[in-house]
Amino acid sequence: MAGRRNDFDVMIVGGGMVGACLAALLSRGAQLAGWKIAVIEPTAPAAPREGVVDLRVSALSRASERILRHAGAWPQIEAQACPYTDMVVWDAAGRRDGHDVLRFSAAEAGEPNLGYIAENLSVQWALHESPHVREVTQLGAGLEALEFEGDSARVTLSDGRRYACGLLVGADGGRSRVRELCGIGRAGWSYGQTAVVAHLRTAQPHGGTAWQRFLPDGPIAFLPLRDGRVSMVWTMLPEDAAALQAIDPAEFGRRVTEASDRVLGPVELDSGRAGLPLALWHSREYVRPGLALAGDAAHTIHPLAGQGVNLGFLDAAALVETLVAASAAGQDPFSLRTLRRYERWRRSENALMLGACDSINRLFGAKNVAVAGARRLGLALVAGQPLARRALVQRALGLAGDLPTLVTRPG
Repeated sequence: MAGRRNDFDVMIVGGGMVGACLAALLSRGAQLAGWKIAVIEPTAPAAPREGVVDLRVSALSRASERILRHAGAWPQIEAQACPYTDMVVWDAAGRRDGHDVLRFSAAEAGEPNLGYIAENLSVQWALHESPHVREVTQLGAGLEALEFEGDSARVTLSDGRRYACGLLVGADGGRSRVRELCGIGRAGWSYGQTAVVAHLRTAQPHGGTAWQRFLPDGPIAFLPLRDGRVSMVWTMLPEDAAALQAIDPAEFGRRVTEASDRVLGPVELDSGRAGLPLALWHSREYVRPGLALAGDAAHTIHPLAGQGVNLGFLDAAALVETLVAASAAGQDPFSLRTLRRYERWRRSENALMLGACDSINRLFGAKNVAVAGARRLGLALVAGQPLARRALVQRALGLAGDLPTLVTRPG
């Protein structure tokens, strides 16, 4: 609580998208006026530059849009992101023009779009430039050591500076230094898959549509970008991913064209290439006295549904709402009792999404003929049920489940 003997009320380790969003939401809250917030991040984000490509993109949901609007970053993000109004999903074992193709439409769901595709660095920069984040202390160093004493978390930075705070939040990604220093375990596994990412020029316009085809070793997705290109995410075996990154651009284009079922005609590589190993991990604990984890520090998910950073933004909004509610009720916002509310809330919601994405990945990765037949039948059934499709769209938009008020009351 403001007025403690600590240097800061909240210190956030990690200045990426989730950490910066959390800092903005904490800073903007009228109920938290007077709180001192700091972000521990050794590398300041760089402003986007013409011609410089970020291969990592995110599909921002409606829930994320509303949260980012409250964080003061949405106008800048929207100016650079690409809205998409349709999504088409099909199985390589079937036909793209068959009855078992899933087509999701914003118009059918009564929405202006299904979300936005944005480059991660652009989102991070927009948050960094938010007027709310400008009120936050930026500590340009890494986290070296951490200990808890009484009602304080005491941190030592890589440059030797030391500070104390009432609440330390680990928002420092899948290889979280905070989680490591606290000895918090996690459950999960590596998928034995790598996602190859690149930007492509296509012969046919993407038309604001996201395309995803499930191949035996993993899906290939085309995500529309504002400049007319598409961002490709192709999941495959690690050895195949290494080979795909090494071949010449012309052969790369031919292989991607065939893997995508020529959905946008011949494609050409128009960027570098990168490979991202995939895994599912879920932290066994989200909180301890004076400690909370958020975003990839608490959970990592398969990218096939594009929900990774969206879950992190929901974590940030839920944590802020939990702290505000405790403060308004005259309770200690940093007590374990308070933080457990956040953990119960977000751990259950995240577990549902992690489990759903894992099940989809395993279902479409099954090579058994009987499973493939049942899979196509299931796709056909959903394709023929408008109510089922609308329910899936609401979940993908982040508008289903136990949601923070920043999402349910966007105004």
